[in-house]
Amino acid sequence: MDRREPVHSDRDSADLARFGYKQELKRTLGVFSSFAVAFSYISPSTGIFTLYFLALGALGGVMWWSWPIVIGGQFLIALNWAELSSHYPIAGSVYQWTKYLSGRTYAWFTGWIYLFAGVITVAAVVATLPLALIPVLNSVFNVHLNNTLGSSDQRVVALITLVIITVLNIYGVRLVALINNAGVVFEILGMVIFAVFLAALHNHQGVGVIFKTGGAKITPSTFLVGMFMSLFVVYGFDTASTLAEETRDPRREAPKAVLASITGAFIIGAFFLWGTLMAIPDLKKAVTGLFGPQTIIESQLNSALATTYLVVVAAAIFICCLAIMTSTIRLCFGMARDDQLPVSRVLAKVNPRWHTPVGSCIAIGLLSAIPFIQFGGATIIAVSATAMIYLSYLLGNVAVLRARLKGWPRVSAPFKLGRWGKLVNFLGIAWGAGMLVNFFWPASTGSLRVYANPRPNQTDFLGTGKPLVDLFGLDWLNKIPIIWTVTAFIVIVGLIYYFVFQRNKPFTPVVPPEEVPDVRVSA
Repeated sequence: MDRREPVHSDRDSADLARFGYKQELKRTLGVFSSFAVAFSYISPSTGIFTLYFLALGALGGVMWWSWPIVIGGQFLIALNWAELSSHYPIAGSVYQWTKYLSGRTYAWFTGWIYLFAGVITVAAVVATLPLALIPVLNSVFNVHLNNTLGSSDQRVVALITLVIITVLNIYGVRLVALINNAGVVFEILGMVIFAVFLAALHNHQGVGVIFKTGGAKITPSTFLVGMFMSLFVVYGFDTASTLAEETRDPRREAPKAVLASITGAFIIGAFFLWGTLMAIPDLKKAVTGLFGPQTIIESQLNSALATTYLVVVAAAIFICCLAIMTSTIRLCFGMARDDQLPVSRVLAKVNPRWHTPVGSCIAIGLLSAIPFIQFGGATIIAVSATAMIYLSYLLGNVAVLRARLKGWPRVSAPFKLGRWGKLVNFLGIAWGAGMLVNFFWPASTGSLRVYANPRPNQTDFLGTGKPLVDLFGLDWLNKIPIIWTVTAFIVIVGLIYYFVFQRNKPFTPVVPPEEVPDVRVSA
């Protein structure tokens, strides 16, 4: 053990105390572990696996170009988040930042929206796992599980996964970090190796595939739809910030991890997308045939290699599930510790043995199970989650820009944007607002008539033989895009709860501790 570690720990605990919090979570994460959790949240293989068919159907091989465009836009957000994490190294990321830079009500709504965006993202990713895992189970164990979108077998596998990751999170961030560290290496090597293998030995389209449409009619509208895959992948890099209270020297290490996670995701994702596109046997058929990476792999590799690939992807998706839940739990804990949620005392209580907020772990697990009551498949959940994330990011960026215009930051920090801060912030807001309009606009790919903002895909509600909306006379909800419905519901419930209960709770005005310069900046 590094003899300096207790000194670092004491100093980090004292730094946390300046924000009015005592050290309850255990500081066990170094910069690689912090990076690994953030990278696992992004998880290029997971998001690509979920919405590959949508991007391919909209754009053909040109879909590749959505990747660097989205990475560039999101990197602007990441730069802002890196600077904020250097100033405010506490659990809760966007909620905490807006708390110190904006008013009480604004911060609460930003945190509320981000919390449920995280919950829906957990549900979306555990719903994605069966897409890769069920073919493996069918092949290895000779079973016949149904892998049709929204099937009961997919729901069962997803719920079992949700239980497992909840238990792992209860047992502590150290265990989660160990699994994540191994999983990240596994995912990076797996994606790169398979991409190179496909490109070298099964190159049907050539390196110029990224300029081929395969018959897809590309317009500004279809390009925006095709971006949904990349947009679903590239967020969650602030996870490195929300784990700051469990990271050693977080003012320096968290910003590094934020930026490294999005950079690593760009490189790995670019390789993987290019390799799979080159391996498509018939691009025109793929564009009109709802092709996903698993279809491409299974058509080009023998059964053993295809199964190995799906094992790699399933492992990456599982790690992604774990990381997203870890991040969402910390946000829940951060808000509950400030008495900003129902039953906050239970949600904020840290188990003295495992050093985890067990109440928050269980609450996030239960909330994430709700979409499976009326399960419509991973795609339906994924687009709802992504829109909510981008809304919370936009609210956070607006709060930061307002603070910058008033003179923030007034003291230095280990990571700083300096005079570029306002420009980066403004461009980030423009990017986020544009993509939010893209999410809420009910456009389709044209060729497949697959909607980027789909209407609900209703399935059997708990064995009744009818969709949930029919049972309660709410069939009109089927005609409304799912993003509109989910966002409206969460905002309305939040408004009711806040103005009936939360606003009347005692509140101590927040005084940012940054007014006392951090001695480590000049050390």
